[in-house]
Amino acid sequence: MTQQGVRWTADQVLALAPDSTSRKAGSKLGTADPWSGTGSSREGAVWGLCEGSGGTPYRTVVDTADGAGPAYKCTCPSRKFPCKHALGLLLLWADGEGAVAAGPVPDWAEQWIAGRRRTAGKGEAGPTGSGSGPADPEGARRRAERRAERITAGATELEERLADLLRTGLAAAEQSGYALWEETAARMVDAQAPGLAARVRELGAVPGSGPDWPVRLLEECALLHLLDQGWLHRAGLPDALAATVRARVGLPSPPTGPPVRDHWLVLAQYDTPDPRLTTRRIWLYGTASGRTALLLSYGAAGRAPELALPVGLALDAELSAHPGAVQQRVSLGEQFAPPFLTGSRPPGGTTTEATARYGETLRHDPWQDSVPVTLDNVIPTPDGDSWQLADADGDRALPLTPAAISRPGLWRLVALSGGAPVKVFGECGHRGFTPLTAWPTGPGEAVRLC
Repeated sequence: MTQQGVRWTADQVLALAPDSTSRKAGSKLGTADPWSGTGSSREGAVWGLCEGSGGTPYRTVVDTADGAGPAYKCTCPSRKFPCKHALGLLLLWADGEGAVAAGPVPDWAEQWIAGRRRTAGKGEAGPTGSGSGPADPEGARRRAERRAERITAGATELEERLADLLRTGLAAAEQSGYALWEETAARMVDAQAPGLAARVRELGAVPGSGPDWPVRLLEECALLHLLDQGWLHRAGLPDALAATVRARVGLPSPPTGPPVRDHWLVLAQYDTPDPRLTTRRIWLYGTASGRTALLLSYGAAGRAPELALPVGLALDAELSAHPGAVQQRVSLGEQFAPPFLTGSRPPGGTTTEATARYGETLRHDPWQDSVPVTLDNVIPTPDGDSWQLADADGDRALPLTPAAISRPGLWRLVALSGGAPVKVFGECGHRGFTPLTAWPTGPGEAVRLC
């Protein structure tokens, strides 16, 4: 989090909050009044005691030197991660040396920091200092074969259900309700194909969802049929496409590519909540490699994922790619320095180049909903009841997705532009463009839009 005494801004601290309620509560604790015994170290620790409702203050400590993002510990009963006390402490620390001065780490904080770093070191190296692998390769092979057989049986059953749906007519899908899809999804879970189960659940939300829903349902059924057929005929696919199919049906795909060291700009971070799981997506851009990469992090229901990298930072780190035709997803490897503030920006292109890139990606991964794109010199422009990003130097434009139009970030984008061109990073897909981060044409920091 820090490098040579550089501290985060308040916006970057609040970007760690799991929800708006935590941001508000953390902001109230970002003053010196409730805190005592605060301090920080050059090794990346921040600590303090915060008054609570009881007689004993809460002990709060943050380890900012973790390569995977900051780690938190607080004695309060909150299940949110980070809690409001950790956010308040970091906000106080962000004010500078006058608010949280450097000093020796107290024993209670040192014990936790030393313990977690020691555990993290063991997890990286393994008990013998080498990479971990299956203790029983033959047993692992047999388990993989049995799972593949279950997925094949599930995909075959799903093909029959899709055929029945088309045979009886799409109108029957609206009459059947969601229970039919949930039962089919449960069958895919039993077949150990969570990717197929997730796509089936998405189908269940389409019937009756608005005008032209039968068209959208037919499109999604066609993509699901294509994925089924890809799995059933995976032996004849190119290696990269076969890896994509395996990942899409839900098989684990550990990183296999060689580590790539670069200075990775944090372009965007946002969470996708689900009743079972919260998924955090972090987009990075390598200044030397020119590659855009995606880090995924997960948290149990009701808890934010642990990995957090606010927009505006850069990492000197290694990333390893997961297999697949597009190879956007990566895993974070060794980090050679704490994340640091940067004014660098990714290069951009036109709206025409953005749509061409998405079309090219679909050739390799037909199930890709969107691709990461940076647009240069675009102006947010109203288009009837909708909005679009129009090229300032041309006559082309990209419509914004319905989800983007309903977010407060749209108005931050419009305010940043003020009718002038801006640089925008986001996701471009068949539903339109979703802006995630923007920069003014002249000097200025990145503005989060999600």
